[in-house]
Amino acid sequence: MLIPLAERLRAETFDEIVGQGHLLDEEGLIPRSIKNGQPLSIILWGPPGTGKTSIARIYAKAFKMPFHTMSAIFSGIADIKQIVKDIEDKPLLGKRVLLFVDEIHRFNKAQQDAFLPFLENGKMVLIGATVENPSFYLNNALLSRMRVLQLKALDDDALNKLIDRYETKIGPLSLDQDARNHLIDLAQGDGRYLYNLIENLTQLKDSGPINLETMQGLLQKRAALYDRDGEQHHNLISALHKSIRGSDPDASLYWFSRMLEGGEDPLYLARRLIRVASEDVGQADPQALPLAIAARDAYEMLGSPEGELALAQLVIHLALAPKSNATYVAYNEVRKLAASTTHLNPPAIIMNAPTKVMKELGYGKGYRYDHDEPNGFSGQNYFPDGIDRPNFYRPVERGFEREMRKRIDYFNRLRKLD
Repeated sequence: MLIPLAERLRAETFDEIVGQGHLLDEEGLIPRSIKNGQPLSIILWGPPGTGKTSIARIYAKAFKMPFHTMSAIFSGIADIKQIVKDIEDKPLLGKRVLLFVDEIHRFNKAQQDAFLPFLENGKMVLIGATVENPSFYLNNALLSRMRVLQLKALDDDALNKLIDRYETKIGPLSLDQDARNHLIDLAQGDGRYLYNLIENLTQLKDSGPINLETMQGLLQKRAALYDRDGEQHHNLISALHKSIRGSDPDASLYWFSRMLEGGEDPLYLARRLIRVASEDVGQADPQALPLAIAARDAYEMLGSPEGELALAQLVIHLALAPKSNATYVAYNEVRKLAASTTHLNPPAIIMNAPTKVMKELGYGKGYRYDHDEPNGFSGQNYFPDGIDRPNFYRPVERGFEREMRKRIDYFNRLRKLD
């Protein structure tokens, strides 16, 4: 059976792990654990092809521990219990066993709970690998017994070292510099995928050097790394929202495009941009909200890809619009007051009086019709009795809210004169 290239070139020592110096330097948790002779249960969290499995194997080897591995995709509680039974039936001179679980986030709560007693009695050291944020997918009982270490996507320097390893151990690739750079770009920080690309390349290429044009003909662009239901989705929409809030149109367009490239539903993006128009622009640019709705409607009319341009136009407008969260702040504050005063009635002067009894009770008595008042303003109190007039909406000195502030000041002056 042909062993995949990534397996043949797998790192065998921590010195051969690339791109994870922040975890493996002398002060890192893993080296200190080995130095102190204290194996720890660990969650290795990071993108694909960054060394999670290799680190787990080397870690087990450093402690001379029996190493078992399973994939959460194909395993369940029965498999976990079988491994534990094997440990109990064959104590191996009292040594603990290191169990590596790939894609541990795929186990449900009951499956995760099955590890707990064996972590408690010390018979097992557990290392779980996941590409998903463990705080979203692993239960607190398991997380509290493990340490979470985050691996980084491999940078260009790390990927170059992997290419060098191939050329040292296997043979020259004969890539010109542009082709080599393109190969690294295609890998997108994934060492395993880089080796898969090299394996495909060596099987497809003719003899002789490879230039950029040849490589582009042999290797296809990788699908975007994006999970519409996972942490990446939340990270990217957060990046888009904060870039718009930070008035950076270029970064805003970048994150908007990243989500589209990943297959995000443009209508989801349209809904979030409508929210941004109210939350972060508000009355500083009152046209932002109708423009957001119009962009959504334009996309629904045109579809992709033509309709995406209307959303891109909206992204630019929102990023460069004057910003105010005064509406957002006012709404959150008034909801709290409303929730705590649901027992209070409106003042009698503005209560509806459709019947004689209600009129006799004073409903609507003394109400002044604002259109009949000087300046079209009566200055009456519209809050429930017992509530001192609060000030929820506090416009900023930006954009159209300057005018809103002037109007508030104007009406407040009239109230004092009344």
